[in-house]
Amino acid sequence: MLVLVTGGAGFIGSHLADLLIARGHQVIALDNLITGSEANIAHLRGNAGFSFVRADVTEKITLGKKVDAVFHLASLPSPVDYLEMPIKTMKVGSLGTLNTLGLAKSAGARFLLASTSEVYGNPLVHPQPESYWGNVNPIGPRGVYDESKRFSEALTMAYHRAHGLQTRIARIFNTYGPRMRLNDGRVVPNFVRQALLGEPLTVYDDGSRTRSFCYVSDLVEGLYRLLMSEHVGPVNLGNPCEMTVLEFARAVQAATGSRSEIRFIVPQDARTQDDPLTRQPDITLAQSVLGWQPKVGLAEGLQHTIAWFRQQLSTC
Repeated sequence: MLVLVTGGAGFIGSHLADLLIARGHQVIALDNLITGSEANIAHLRGNAGFSFVRADVTEKITLGKKVDAVFHLASLPSPVDYLEMPIKTMKVGSLGTLNTLGLAKSAGARFLLASTSEVYGNPLVHPQPESYWGNVNPIGPRGVYDESKRFSEALTMAYHRAHGLQTRIARIFNTYGPRMRLNDGRVVPNFVRQALLGEPLTVYDDGSRTRSFCYVSDLVEGLYRLLMSEHVGPVNLGNPCEMTVLEFARAVQAATGSRSEIRFIVPQDARTQDDPLTRQPDITLAQSVLGWQPKVGLAEGLQHTIAWFRQQLSTC
């Protein structure tokens, strides 16, 4: 297949490009490089099956080629980014999804939307199954990201129902691994960077919020299987091994061998407003329709992630 990956120079997008190339497909990575980096795809530059297009999905997309599949991963998922660029975040989820759906429709291509566990908001159901409609504050600061993804899902299903487009929706839970940005602002880069620099690990409030961390190689395998499946509705992709943020901070301490202290802070900005208190995917559907579940444990995943961060920090 010839596959378009929007956000293809980003953290997840670049790993997905690696998998697609390894499976014998051709890849066009499209990215405006606001949060992506050409360094993430530099190793693919000499591959005849890979090309890069610098473009913005919120504007008209012209490829000059007819693609067989579209992975729409372009997004601003970090609170650092969507709080700084709220309108841009909404445009990527609305205009960007509209443009990529239109491209898939004109090409007769399969379309996969990378949605998010944030569509569940601060959940009242735990763990979260795909049947749960969520508890989202549409006018809070996080709403620009949450609602852009909920709109994207609705638009994707509208294209499926109105035009018969072959669509897939992945609800992605916390993912980590090499190529995350040092200044991403989310918990994994924050803790790993702080531990390696000997700085205090800053845990918001009392650290009792829970998250479930999925290694990136597991996640992109799930994305690929979902695209190749015949399942239309949303599918959770994440690791159901739930832990508190405080437990994760201690795991990072141990994995890095850091003597950094853990410091509890109460943010004085919008970073944690409407922040989910719990997050754990129910992956029963992914197991049954995709034959998928995570394989990489936290210890192994952190080992690879920390090694990458060490290398990045050594060149700064």
